[in-house]
Amino acid sequence: MKKQFQITVAFFLFLFSSSCSTDNPATKTTTIPVITKPIPQTQNQSYSYLAIGDSYTIGQSVCKTCRFPEQLKKILGNLNPTNTYSLKIIAQTGWTTTNLISAINTQSPTSNYDLVTLLIGVNNQCQHRPISLYEKEFPELINKAIALAKGDKTNVIVVSIPDYAYTPFGQRSGIQSTISMEIDNYNAFAKKYCTDNTIEFVNITDITRQGLTNTDLVAQDGLHPSELAYSLFVELILPKAATAIQN
Repeated sequence: MKKQFQITVAFFLFLFSSSCSTDNPATKTTTIPVITKPIPQTQNQSYSYLAIGDSYTIGQSVCKTCRFPEQLKKILGNLNPTNTYSLKIIAQTGWTTTNLISAINTQSPTSNYDLVTLLIGVNNQCQHRPISLYEKEFPELINKAIALAKGDKTNVIVVSIPDYAYTPFGQRSGIQSTISMEIDNYNAFAKKYCTDNTIEFVNITDITRQGLTNTDLVAQDGLHPSELAYSLFVELILPKAATAIQN
């Protein structure tokens, strides 16, 4: 039976930083505020979580436990220590939607995940692939995610594409406004598709657009989100994830 009760989650995260192609941990320590949310929970259950995507999912330039899927898994476990959570990640820096589809087909993961998150598209944009390719392959990835989530779309969460224009790397590009506009177009398509098909869509892009005013949100590589940024992603994803795994 599902229950609603108040959960107070206090977690302290160590901020690491480092590129779309290097892994160098940072050394800052940041304390995240206490979060109080009503979260549905059952007890003595085992849950499986699959995170698919690109560098933002694999956690390029932050430590293994700093990336958002690991943080989400840990906090879900902390909410009810009688439950256990397993995590599988299919993601790699530089992957486009095409690469991710190919990897899923090659790895053939099982189709019994209680939760699947999808964050993909930035490399389509930065590699100058036509948006029509994303419009074709994003729905295909959604269908794959649903199939992997026991065929239940309520177990799937799509996470919006971060905006790297608000990083030192993006500033050096000289085309910040173009980057932001194109990422807006990608996210608008993904959000509409999710809305039209009743799939959860979490907007974390606004968090990344604080990267120039709050440099702690950017990893030391000057491009990717930091552990702190990922923890803020998780704050938004957590209530939807906790609900999804109870369905």
